[in-house]
Amino acid sequence: MPELPEVETSLRGIEPHLRGRWILRLVVRQRQLRWPIPSTVDAAVAGRQIIALRRRAKYLLLELEHGTLMLHLGMSGSLRVLAADCPPGAHDHVDLVLTDGSCLRLRDPRRFGSLHWVPPPIQAHPLLCNLGPEPLSDAFDGNYLYRRARDRRGAVKGFIMDSHIVVGVGNIYANESLFLAGIHPHRPAGRIARARYIRLAEHIKQVLDAAIRKGGTSLRDFVREDGNPGYFAQQLRVYGRGGEPCPNCGKALRQQRIGQRSSFYCSDCQR
Repeated sequence: MPELPEVETSLRGIEPHLRGRWILRLVVRQRQLRWPIPSTVDAAVAGRQIIALRRRAKYLLLELEHGTLMLHLGMSGSLRVLAADCPPGAHDHVDLVLTDGSCLRLRDPRRFGSLHWVPPPIQAHPLLCNLGPEPLSDAFDGNYLYRRARDRRGAVKGFIMDSHIVVGVGNIYANESLFLAGIHPHRPAGRIARARYIRLAEHIKQVLDAAIRKGGTSLRDFVREDGNPGYFAQQLRVYGRGGEPCPNCGKALRQQRIGQRSSFYCSDCQR
């Protein structure tokens, strides 16, 4: 599914076209997404101005004067800004029509995305209130990870993928960050030294920042706001490369299921 860098890329793509614009109406062709879209959302946003756009974890937040339109892309969702009279396709489920004749269109073939109207305060919403810090924020660093990891016996890979610990470190980026930090993905989270967590946090930030700058990971169902695929996958060092030579030592990379997710690592370089 689209990960944090893909969502951030989508945000940066649509933000110049939506910030400060006025909403004419919401057109919902399919209300049965991951959660049904209530008809009350239509009236809540019509005639309102979009004050700001931001992201929290994988949620896109369109802030209006009296609340927030919260959007999640699910597994296959993507966004376009186009003319409102452009004919919709079979999987174009929602249009946010603006007064300037354009619209923000949500396409979601698998219908695992969601759209919510959230009155203030947005941070109190059940989907947001228990989330960990943003990985690119000052609140996230190696000292924070070290403190949260005390007495944890589970694998470090699952630990950094837990959204209650830190948001947005999906499977691809967890694999890459652990490789760069030289940490075995199956190592118990509570048995890693502070210095190693400091290095891991730095690599998480670097990997995510690089992915954002490159436009996101090139997953099959992900396209950028301009319709082109992301291409960060060209620079992946271990993810999806089981059996191939380690870019550091040349030994064959291993693949293993950890926490129901595919993990890729070097048994020599990662301890």
